[in-house]
This record gives sequence, structure tokens and C-alpha cells, in this order.
Amino acid sequence: MLADIWFFLWGLLWAMYFVLDGFDLGAGTLMPFVAKSDDEKRTLLNAAGPFWDGNEVWLITAGGVTFAAFPQVYAAMFSGLYTALMLLLFALIVRAVSFEFRGKLDGPGWRKLWDGCQFVGSAAPAILLGVAFANIFAGLPVAEDGFIRAGILDLLNPYGLAGGVLFLTLFMVHGAIWLCIRSGGELHARARTAATVLWPVLVFVVLGFLVMTAVSTNLYANYLENPVLLLVPLVAVAGLVSMRVFIGARAWWKAFFASAATILGCTFFGIVGLFPALIPSSIDAAYSLTTRNASASELNMTIMLGVAAVFVPIVLIYQFWTYKTFATRLTQDDLDYDEAY
Repeated sequence: MLADIWFFLWGLLWAMYFVLDGFDLGAGTLMPFVAKSDDEKRTLLNAAGPFWDGNEVWLITAGGVTFAAFPQVYAAMFSGLYTALMLLLFALIVRAVSFEFRGKLDGPGWRKLWDGCQFVGSAAPAILLGVAFANIFAGLPVAEDGFIRAGILDLLNPYGLAGGVLFLTLFMVHGAIWLCIRSGGELHARARTAATVLWPVLVFVVLGFLVMTAVSTNLYANYLENPVLLLVPLVAVAGLVSMRVFIGARAWWKAFFASAATILGCTFFGIVGLFPALIPSSIDAAYSLTTRNASASELNMTIMLGVAAVFVPIVLIYQFWTYKTFATRLTQDDLDYDEAY
């Protein structure tokens, strides 16, 4: 029972990370396309400024839960996904440094270098996360000893790449909407155009991914056995449709929450489809890592549940305060502030 609870908490932590860090990854990916002047680039960076590092708490937490609640899964991931995970880590490091170093010198070459790092450090994690999760959905070659017999090139299959495109597109739309909330002038206009243009692209990518999922995975089995579970992907559909309505109405906060619902629905579509497996084996279903054979002890998960009950609300309160305080439209005064990027 506790293992099943932690399975869904594990999925929720990943979903929270995708929703919260997704918009600043998406905004960073859009930088070369929507931010033209130096002030517009600084506005884009400051739109994510008070939030991006706090958002990554959810990534650390999701990784920590994997390690503590499902240690065999953690070990297996680093046996077969080590290169991909290291690339993800290095990309996030480069992105973090780009925030801090860009404004240290005034030379155009210096700033162009860190603008490029911001783009790569934003786009690469989105793609890598999508590739990794799509491969997990399809199943990885988990052998009898619990190790994954795969390398980075094995992950770059058509379905894995489709997952990368899906995550990148989801995050770019999410980021464009966030920029519409926090920016004005020409940057706001370009972000609005980006959100409008990317939405139908996202619909096309989602539909293509769903078709490929039916061919490449067994995710639909749980839904066919329990049709009531179809309410989960319906959340994503409702969010996707509502997003377009709110974009058209220029209701940006509503569009943002609709985009968040889309990401949550897409994530839990995969999580619910996987259950009870965390990493299905493409070699033999008996070798799959599940909530039954890959979880920590009951005592360990009980202690973790108590710790989570105390600290997760603290993180949520802190982040609520942060968004309530800083999620306003940026002005020139904000860019002139000494601590601004």
C-alpha cells in the first residue's frame, strides 16, 4: 500500500517539476526568437529570475524520492541512463551559470555567449526529459539482474525523440504564456504570437505522440481495463482546449493554469498507464521494476511520508509567497534594480 502511495507521489513530484520549471525552460528556449534587444533579453531572464532555482527543488525532490522510496529504480536508471542524466545535469548547470554571468561584463560577445548557453541549457533538459520518459513508457532493456542494458544512442529511437519533441513543445507554449504575463511591449507581442502559433503545433505533436504510444507501448492497457481512468487524459484535453480559448481572450493567467493542467494531465497519463511498473522491461515483463519488487522497506517509506507531510507544505507556502510577490509585469524600474539580471 505504501509503495503504491509513493508511486503516485513520485509521479506528482515529476508533474510539479514539469509545470513549474517548464515555463522557464520554455522561455529560455524561446529567447532567440522573441527577445531581440538587450532589454528584452534581460526582461526574459528576470521573468524567470525569482522562480527558476526554487522550481528546481521539485527536480531534486523527485530524484530524492526515487533514491529513497525505489532504490532499485534509482540504481537501474544510473546503469542505463547515466549519460542522459549527466547531460541533463550539465545542461542545467550551464543554464544556471548563464543567469549569473551574463551581466558581469558589457561586451556583446560575452552576452551572446551566455544567451546561447541559456538557450541550450533550456532546450536540452526539455528534450532529454522527454526522451527519457518516453523510453520508460515504452520499456527499457532491464535484465534479470535489474540493470538496464542500453546506451544513449539506444534512447534516440523514434518514440523517444517524439517524447523529446512533445516536452519541448509543451514547455515552449507554457513559457510563451508566462512571458505574456510578465512582459510588455514588443516582447509581449512576440510571446503572444509564439503562443498562438505554437498551440496548433502542440495539438499535432500530442496527437502524433498518442498514436505512437498505442503502437510502441502498453500504456493503454490500464485504461482499457478501467475506463474510469480516462478522466486522467481528459484533464489534458480540457486543458489543451481551454488554453486556446484563453490565449484568444488574452486571459493570460487562465491560459497559464490551463497549460499547467495540460502538463499535469499528460504526465499522469503516462504515470497511470505505467502502474504498477516504474520501469517496464522490454526483455521480459518478469524483469520489470515495479512498486512490488523495487520499493524500500515499509519503515523507510513510513518515515518518508512523515517527513513529506511536514516539509512539502513548507515548500508550497514558500513558493506561493514567491509567485504572489513577484509574478507581476516587469517594468524598466525592475531592470534598473541592482539585483536584476
